[in-house]
Parts: sequence; structure tokens; C-alpha cells
Amino acid sequence: MFRTIVSRLRRLGALGLLLLLALGAHAAAAQTGPTIRDVVVEGNQRIEVATVQNYLTLHAGSAYSAAEADKSLKALFATGLFSDVTLRLQGDTLIVRVVENPVINRLVFEGNHRMQADQLRSELQLKPRQVYTRAKVQADTQRIQQIYRRSGRFAATVEPKVIQLEQNRVDLIFEINEGPLTGVSSIRFIGNRRFSDSRLKEEIQTKETAWYRFLSSDDSYDPDRLTFDREKLRKFYLSKGYADFRVINAAAELLPNRENFIITFTIEEGRPYTFGKMDVTSDIKGVDNKALAALVTTKTGETYNADQVENTVQALTDELGRQGYAFVDVQPQVKKDLQKRIIDIDYTIGESPRVFVERIDIVGNVRTLDKVIRREFRLAEGDAFNAAKLRRTRTRLRGLNFFDKVDVKESRGSAPDKVVLTADVTEKSTGEFSVGVGYSTSESVLGDISIRERNLLGRGQDLKLGFSLSTQRQQADLSFTEPYFLDRELAAGFDLSRRRTDFRDRSSLDQTTTIASPRISYPITENLSQQIYYRFRQDQINHVRDDASPFIIAQEGGYVTSSIGHVLTYDRRDDKIEPGHGYLLRLSQELAGVGGTERYVKNVGAGYKYFTLSDDVILTLGAEAGSIIGLGEDVRLPNRFYLGGDNFRGFRTGGIGPRDTSTGDSLGGEQYYKGSADLSFPIGLPNEYGIKGILFTEAGSLSKLSDSGPTVFDSNSLRVSAGTGVQWKSPLGLIRVDVGFPIVKEEADKTELLRINFGSRF
Repeated sequence: MFRTIVSRLRRLGALGLLLLLALGAHAAAAQTGPTIRDVVVEGNQRIEVATVQNYLTLHAGSAYSAAEADKSLKALFATGLFSDVTLRLQGDTLIVRVVENPVINRLVFEGNHRMQADQLRSELQLKPRQVYTRAKVQADTQRIQQIYRRSGRFAATVEPKVIQLEQNRVDLIFEINEGPLTGVSSIRFIGNRRFSDSRLKEEIQTKETAWYRFLSSDDSYDPDRLTFDREKLRKFYLSKGYADFRVINAAAELLPNRENFIITFTIEEGRPYTFGKMDVTSDIKGVDNKALAALVTTKTGETYNADQVENTVQALTDELGRQGYAFVDVQPQVKKDLQKRIIDIDYTIGESPRVFVERIDIVGNVRTLDKVIRREFRLAEGDAFNAAKLRRTRTRLRGLNFFDKVDVKESRGSAPDKVVLTADVTEKSTGEFSVGVGYSTSESVLGDISIRERNLLGRGQDLKLGFSLSTQRQQADLSFTEPYFLDRELAAGFDLSRRRTDFRDRSSLDQTTTIASPRISYPITENLSQQIYYRFRQDQINHVRDDASPFIIAQEGGYVTSSIGHVLTYDRRDDKIEPGHGYLLRLSQELAGVGGTERYVKNVGAGYKYFTLSDDVILTLGAEAGSIIGLGEDVRLPNRFYLGGDNFRGFRTGGIGPRDTSTGDSLGGEQYYKGSADLSFPIGLPNEYGIKGILFTEAGSLSKLSDSGPTVFDSNSLRVSAGTGVQWKSPLGLIRVDVGFPIVKEEADKTELLRINFGSRF
């Protein structure tokens, strides 16, 4: 009985298995169609049939299935070549119908007045002769809007339009409505108790929109600038002792008109700290910690200032670098006492070996020869590393004015005690063709044209040819300088010039001067240099008015000056163009009589000292004096000194000094002295405008005339003037207006209230 039951169960199991297999076969037959005998592609114009078939997963000889058909569709769409694809099975033939995406013929921008088409085109994915896809068009549309937002135009809109052409080509046009600049209507601060909103607004770069900011973009919203402002606020508070300060949030809210933002900074000031105990700890053997401690600028009891901490770290790094430790690591270990509000700092100096220069590499120069850069290095391969000399090298390379960027970096060499120096430079154009126009009260309308190459053939040579013309002066100049003559630190060159000047308003004469002067200069020390020159000068005095001073009429004619001279310069300024601190001393001496008709000795000394009183407030004190002594004969008019105009404001050109009172003609003088004080300061406008106010005072005198007479006024009495002015580095050039008031003067002096100088290059 049991065996019968088992036998029946086995028969039922076999029947079930057969049933399952039959159902599976039926399901497989439902998903798999007939075997494909051929694949036909329709609708393609540019794309080859083989290319389309290559992307298919269904091929001749394979069985058709819905799953494989779906994979084939996805593969063809993924190419981006087609806007539509359909697959259908006709008998045993698979028909693939495609609609190709068009090819872009032209990419056009309309309405872009503030952005150049090339600038926009370089930012887009789509290019002419590429396949057009809607996804890429949408992405590029958003990209153009981002570009405009980056420039402060959040109201800009972009609408892409397509013009169908023959052969399945299209012109893609981006219609742009740039909209107005999205300004900043208001800047607010939340959480500030110690400093007012107006004080904090001075510290950030973003400004509120105002009519006078038309030359600046700081009053337009820029997310990157907002991030920069957060950092500026943090640095400001840290410099005032608020070590716990943080910016909780910086939010920009776009107003409904989409033309302005309201910016809100939410800050937490914390409480101020003072400096506590200051220590210097060094792991470098042989380094005097006491000497290093003298470099610490943070003092116990003073208000905490993060800038002073950074300055101390830099001073310690520089001093150790000067001693030859290139990779020294100075870490200020800060310990806060929250109860006493005190910060103790231990400047910890990690162990570092003394290093030597293994190699100097020059990269980035295409035109400038390596040796032109290498000769400016104050360090040579094999020298002990010195950070001060490395800084001097950077300064000298920037001073060449051949490069947009100069970066001198040190990296570890082949051994722990070796360093590799790399000068990475980015060259800029050194050729200049300039045309200038301007106006000055001394020469009225003036103009000049010049051609100059400051890095001739990449050798660092300077060649200049210039012409200038005004209502009172015509001049031509040619000069050349070889900065490393005979491959030595010896600058050699020459100057040629010819100048005709109308001095009839000043001295009732015309003067034509021709000068040829070879020169050579060299450094004596790092800051002291000397120039030696020979000068051949020919002067012609003519067109003397009939009613001129007899002292001038007597000098009508031609004269030749053959002289040798030198100039000593000691320069400790921080910047040669816009110095903020340091000083400059200069002494020049000239001896005439090496041939020619003129014989004299001339001495001129000058000194200038610069002080930065506060941010952008600079005081300049200057003093100079000169003397010229005739050797066996009187000093003639062209070689005398003249004061007034640009070199003594408040008085006309030649307005101070010996004068023939019967004619009013200036006769020049043989001795002078002068002192001056200039204070430049911002006048409340944004710094980017380049407008500064000036207060000045000048005091001095010009006197002593050998060929004098009863009608000649000659007094060494002190003259003093004071005044104010405005200087603007405008897009059209430097404009300066000075209003000077004589305070102490003589009756014979000629005064001048207003002096204007304007010049431009384009």
C-alpha cells in the first residue's frame, strides 16, 4: 500500500515538472520574437548606417526581445545624435527609424552690450559645427545667466531661438536682455555693539549704491565679494582684540524689482582680550632665543591684535631665514583664559637645518632671456640661504617691469640641507607706442608721441624715441640703456635731445638747446648707487625782445658747455613709484670747462623722507639746495637755477629770484634752498577712484647773481607758500590741480594762484 502511494506521488511530481517546463517555454516564447534576418535604418542624413547599427544591441541573426529593443533605444538616445528614435519589427526585419539632431551653423548673441560675444562664446558648451541638443542649449542658457549674475546683473534674461536651415542645419540665437546692474540698496549688521554700522561698512569692500560710484563695481552684488567681506570683518575684529568674533551669517535678499539687494551680516562680537605672557621657544641649536624675543611685537597688557601675531611670526621667520634656515616653522601656541580675558602666546620654532642653494630654476619666460632674470638674483647656487636676499631678489625682478607676475619660491632640494629656488614669471608687453595730450598752466596745450621698448630683444635693454610739442616747447629725445654692460652690473647708455623753448613770458627770449650725454651707473652697495656722465650741450639764445633786460640782451648768441659730472643716490624707499615710508638722498656735482665756452662747478643736494601716518595718509618732507660757481667768468642764463611753478607752488615759473625790475624779466640765480611738506590723504571717495587730497607748504629762496646792477632785485630772503590740491588718476591720465597762496614774498616776485596739469596716454 505504501509503495503504491509513493509511486503515484512520483508520477504526479513528474507531471508537475512537465507542466512547469511547458509554462516556462510559453513565457519565453512570449518575450522572444523571431530571429532577425535584416536591420534597416531609415531617416539618417549625416550618420552612417553602420554607425547606427553599431549602437544597437539587436543585430541580424539575434532573436528579437522587448528588453533588447529597450536597450537599443537608450543607447541611441545616449549618443546625443538623435532627437527621436523608433524600432519596429516587420516580419523578420528590424526597422530603425531615426530623426537626427541638427548641426549648429552659427552661434549668435543679440542684446549683449556689456559683454563681448567672444567672452560669452568661450564659456559655452555648444560650438558651430557641433550637434544641437536641447539639454546643451538649456545648460548654456543658464551659463550665460550665471555670467551676467557674476558681473552684477541678476535681472538679465536669456531666450534661445532656433532658425531652421537646409540640410538639417540651424542658427542658434541667444536673445539677451541684460537688465540693469543689480545694486546694493542697503547693508545691515546685526549683533554689533562695539562698532557702528557705518564703521563696519568702511571695512568691507561691498558698498551701497550711490551716484558717485559710477566708475566702480563695488556697489553691485557679487557673491564672491560677500565671502571676501566676511573675511575682512573677521580680520578687523581680530585686530581690535575680539578673538572670539565670528560671522554667523551673511545673507543677500533680492528685492521684488530684481534691481537691488539688501545685505545683512549677522555677527557675534564676543568680548575683547589682552595679551598675557609672551614666550619664544626654539628647538634649533645655536639660535639665541633672547635675540629672537626682541622681535616679538606683541606686548603683555596690550589689546590682542591678530595682525601683530602674524607680524611677529613673519619677523621671526625672516630673521631665521636670514641666518640660513629656509624651512623654519614658527607656530604661535595660543592659550586663552576665558575668565581673565587674557591670551598667552608661545612662539614655538621647530627644528630646522641650515640650508644652501642647490639650484636656481627660471620658468615662464618666453621672450626674456634667462640671464636677464638670473642676474637680478642676490643669491647664487652654492650660497647659504638668506631670506632677506630672497626678498630683495623679488623686489628687483618686479622692478624690471617686464612681468605681470613674479613669484620666487623655495622648495626642498635633493638633501635636507639644500633648497631649490624657482622664479616663476608671467611676461607682459614691454613695447609702448603712446600718444599724449594735455594741458598745463605753464605750457598751455601740449602733446607728445613716443616709441619705447623696455626689453629690447629680451635682453633687458631700454630704447626710447620721443617727440613733444606745446605752445611754448618743441622737443625730441632719443635714449638707450644697456643695464648690464659687458655682463657686469654696470648700466651704460646715452641721451640725445633737442629742445626749443619760448621763454619770452619769463625772460623775453627764445632758447634752443641740443644735448648729447653718454652715461654709466653702478651700485656701490645694495642701496647706494652712482652715475657718471659726460654732457655736451649747445645753447642758442635768440629772438630777444627789444625791450628786454640789458643783462639778457648781452647774452644773446650761442654757447657750448662741455662737462663731466656724477650723481650719488641712496634709496631706502619701500616703493619707487608710490613710497609710503623710507627716505631718498641724492647728491649731484658737475664740472664744466672740459672744452667748450662755459666754466663752472655745480652742486645740488636733496633729501626726502616718507611717513605713513595712517591708512592712505602719507606725509612727505623734502629739502634741497644748490649752488653754481663760475670759474673765472659769470654763469650764463641757461645754466642758472629757477624757482617757481611746479617746483615752488604759489609762484609763477621763474617767479622767485633775481629779476630786472625795469623790465620784469627773470634772470635766474646761482644759489637756492628749499624745503617742502606734502600731506596726501583720501577725501572720502572710494579708493578705486584714485582721487586724493593734498595739503602742502613750501619755503625757500633763490639769489646771488654775479652780473648785477642797480635795477636788479636780488635778495635771499625767505619765501613761503601754502595751499591745497586734488590729484586724480583718471582713466584719461593724471590730473592735478593746485591752489597756492604766497604767505611770505617780495614785491618783485610773480605769484600764481592756480596750477593745473593734465596728461593722457592712449
